[in-house]
Amino acid sequence: MQNVNHNKTLIVVTGPTGSGKTDLAIKLALHYGCHILSADSRQLYREIPIGTAAPTAEQLALVPHHFVGTLSLEDYYSAAQYEADVMRLLPQLWQDNDYVVICGGSMMYVDAVTKGIDELPTITPEIRAKAMMIYQEGGVKLLRDTLLRIDPDYYNQVDLNNHKRLVHAIEITMQAGEPYSSLRTGKVKERPFRIVKMALDYDRETLFGRINRRVDAMITAGLEQEARSVFHLRHLNSLNTVGYKEMFAYFDGVMDYDTAVARIGKNTRVYAKKQLTWYKRDENLKLLSPQLAFEQAMSLIENV
Repeated sequence: MQNVNHNKTLIVVTGPTGSGKTDLAIKLALHYGCHILSADSRQLYREIPIGTAAPTAEQLALVPHHFVGTLSLEDYYSAAQYEADVMRLLPQLWQDNDYVVICGGSMMYVDAVTKGIDELPTITPEIRAKAMMIYQEGGVKLLRDTLLRIDPDYYNQVDLNNHKRLVHAIEITMQAGEPYSSLRTGKVKERPFRIVKMALDYDRETLFGRINRRVDAMITAGLEQEARSVFHLRHLNSLNTVGYKEMFAYFDGVMDYDTAVARIGKNTRVYAKKQLTWYKRDENLKLLSPQLAFEQAMSLIENV
């Protein structure tokens, strides 16, 4: 067992999309004079700040941020790489300050840092291309058939409608030369520092209202123009996300503009529900009242 350094604290501000994580994280970082690490798997990409609700230039100027706009859409990145990058960066930041804030709602990224993830092989471009070719040639059905053949155990566990997870499992299995299921241990890694996890707790109606207003604000800010600027890269996994998929369908004539915008709101709310389900499984996550969030967060940090 590792010794925990109680003088070094990672403050985790997470929660569903649209819940106000960024504002709370900035308040806490300003109070402690520390840095913020983004735990958003799409805010990494510099070309799409509107659709990912990336921190604004004003917010970035208030507090030093990391993992915001650091990659191009064509760059490959993963939760495993994020874990390694964060664990390498934290000791550097803690040389000058006992606190670091991590802020984001990408569930795999938050868990990668706070719990660790299984060590999996790095996927080569050749293997990635082979797995994607399976999807392009035969769709979800061929992905399912392939996974059933090479890893029947994981086939019986995975969401068979989630093509991204199917592709990922096939990539890992092909790269490792053994089934993905055999590499998944689920063991939690002990971290040698304090972790304080919190999320803003809104009732569903209020949260969904905030999401709807955020979608409206993105449209006003130029989401359509941003989506058009990256439309030629639509095949990339980095753009396989809410906001862009619906806009691309509009550009293709699959749905009209109003339907696309409405679908963005609907799919964002669906994603928020998945996040809420994920968070309910985390017994270490403390829920904050939106009206008293900063005060409650301070109490947690000082007393945990």
